[in-house]
Amino acid sequence: MRASSRSLRLMGTTIETLIWHDNPEPILDQVEGLLYLYKNRFSANDLTSELMEVNLNAGVQAVPVAADLYELIKLGKEHSLAEGSFLNITIGPLVQAWRIGFQDARLPSQATIAEKLALCHPLDIDLDDEEQTVYLKKEGMAIDLGALAKGYVADRIVEFLQRMGVGAGLINLGGNVRTFGQAAHNPDGFWRIGIQDPQKSRGENSLILKIGQESVVTSGIYERTLTVGDRTYHHILSPETGYPIETQVASLTIVSPQSVDGEIWTTRLFGQDIPQIYKMVEETEGIEAVLIGVDGKILVTSGLSEKILAGGERISDSLGSPSRGGFGARVTSDLVSGASAL
Repeated sequence: MRASSRSLRLMGTTIETLIWHDNPEPILDQVEGLLYLYKNRFSANDLTSELMEVNLNAGVQAVPVAADLYELIKLGKEHSLAEGSFLNITIGPLVQAWRIGFQDARLPSQATIAEKLALCHPLDIDLDDEEQTVYLKKEGMAIDLGALAKGYVADRIVEFLQRMGVGAGLINLGGNVRTFGQAAHNPDGFWRIGIQDPQKSRGENSLILKIGQESVVTSGIYERTLTVGDRTYHHILSPETGYPIETQVASLTIVSPQSVDGEIWTTRLFGQDIPQIYKMVEETEGIEAVLIGVDGKILVTSGLSEKILAGGERISDSLGSPSRGGFGARVTSDLVSGASAL
């Protein structure tokens, strides 16, 4: 059984797939086909996508959608309506007003922000479970699944690979990493996932996670920015103010069994302060977190205390306490393009 990898530029990022299999190339070809399928279904920036058909019919009519798109929208609506959540899948009009991360990014006027905020209400998504239709009640509304689609796709790809008899591998969607099976290139069978240092160049880690069959998802304020005059704006927008979230968190990493859960919780929690995030993660089953503050201080939740490595050694619990605060996670394997070997 041999390792084989495939790299693809899609969904606004570089997607890397690594598998161990006796005949990997046909399987990787099918993975590539699935990735294009999901891009054509979930993209909020492609005028021909199934999601865009929903958005273009806002205020006009309900649109029947594929089962997986319906499932993802329903999941996104549920978590958008959760108490204290900063996830809002109807934030599409605001995202398009700012366009941070695209060449035509700009600072919208206050009037434009107020206008777009009026369209960002998840309760205005009308779902019909029987017909599997989606209707946006107000003209100009737009769903943006960027906060959870990559995690959902990662989980579906892993399910496909396992059905195809692949015993081990990973998929990395621009910092959203999902692993399965044992890492054959490491003697202990665990995967090494690097967490980007927000204050340093890409590829320089704050720490390394040693994980099994899990997902690692990072959200941060340092990758996609817009500078206007002497002020820099990051891309994580508040559904309350319409401006980038004001936060002392430079990056938030969630470790969970399913990648979509990591996506959901990094977005749900990002607007809260560091002690609140820590408390919520500790109280929520199935997720753990690494928080890095804008001051560079690191805090890890209790379930990760034995999984943190730095310079090849485990970091002790003295890293932080609850009173301190896409492209974050990186696979440290010489079998993955652009990553460093341990």
